[in-house]
Amino acid sequence: MLHRLGILVSIGARFFRAAVKVRTFIGVLKNMRRKLVAGNWKMHGSRQFVQELLQDIKSGVNAFSDSVDMVVCPTSVHLPLAEGCLRDSNIGLGAQNLYVQEQGAFTGEVSAAMLAEYSVRFVIVGHSERRQLFNESNELVAEKFAVVQAHDMIPILCLGETLGQREQGSTDSVVRAQLDAVLDKVGIGAIASAVIAYEPIWAIGTGQTATPQQAQDVHAKIREHLATLDTGIGATTRILYGGSVNADNAKELFMQQDIDGGLIGGASLKAAEFTSICESAG
Repeated sequence: MLHRLGILVSIGARFFRAAVKVRTFIGVLKNMRRKLVAGNWKMHGSRQFVQELLQDIKSGVNAFSDSVDMVVCPTSVHLPLAEGCLRDSNIGLGAQNLYVQEQGAFTGEVSAAMLAEYSVRFVIVGHSERRQLFNESNELVAEKFAVVQAHDMIPILCLGETLGQREQGSTDSVVRAQLDAVLDKVGIGAIASAVIAYEPIWAIGTGQTATPQQAQDVHAKIREHLATLDTGIGATTRILYGGSVNADNAKELFMQQDIDGGLIGGASLKAAEFTSICESAG
């Protein structure tokens, strides 16, 4: 009897030590999620505006540029100019969109290879404005995600629900379907080289912002879903929040356990505002 008890105690101790190691491992992985702040300029800017804005941003973020990753995503026509302006900085260059084909009779579109020529490191895919205004399906977004990675760039995958979907209690299923379309296309391993951005559509450009807890709840669900497929990827994937983030609410949002920075819209067009948001993440 004592012998059996000893065996049970020994087995229990081993399970306990293993559980502690797993928790410690996950904790270490979480600490690897360096904050990222990306500015989505949308259809704004001129040559003079781009030069002045980037100069002011570079001057403002010098003090903490080593503690947070920063990206700006100008219009496609301003990418060459922005590339030159950012050459001596730690700020990365991103694009707002791309098409899935390499070349051809696709008037007005821009390919991944074209973006890569201008040192683009990040590409936004699946932004709600692309989904809603240009009818991009989950499947097309998944194709774009795959093309971005095929050209050694990092996709920023946007997920989010409308106000009606939230009021119907469909937030989780909508976000899950958007994410699963990508997972079905590229597999969980591809998420290790990607960034996810949760953007509640009802909070984009409306002045409304999800409360820190509302945002955290969805971020946690996204992370849990990834973790069911791969614990490490679930723990290390950076998930940004987007939706009327500004200098006043950024710090509280970024303090949430599963929020790893922000995808910033209008506030990224003001140097002082964007700089303040970056400082909150640093």
